[in-house]
Amino acid sequence: MKIKIIKFDEDLKLPERGHYDDAGLDIFMPNDGMIIPGETKIVSTGIGLELPTGTMGYMQVRTSLAKKGLILSQCAIDSGYRGEIKMILHNISTEIIEWKKDDRLANLIVINILLPDLVEDLGELRNDNAFGSTGK
Repeated sequence: MKIKIIKFDEDLKLPERGHYDDAGLDIFMPNDGMIIPGETKIVSTGIGLELPTGTMGYMQVRTSLAKKGLILSQCAIDSGYRGEIKMILHNISTEIIEWKKDDRLANLIVINILLPDLVEDLGELRNDNAFGSTGK
């Protein structure tokens, strides 16, 4: 699969895999930054994508930063979105987390999705007790 990409900063490094079979592409930060303890911050990636119909993207924080307390909200990147991709970061640690330009903060994952048409007919209901409905 080939995906078109645009750099909003000509000096930015393009995403790349650390190893051929890695699930995600490393995202290189377009500038220096930091996030203080307890802060939620929207951070630019400097890139935009043209994802194929039937796919979606999402970002996940690199494990080396997750263990320090950096969380990235799992928001869908829809195939029709053409703007700059931004990340919603949360620092749940007690320390400031800093990064420099070209540091790798996150991975971009692209997955296939189903595009169902909803039909307003559930048919016969099995049970509506939900949690523990089998009695265990």
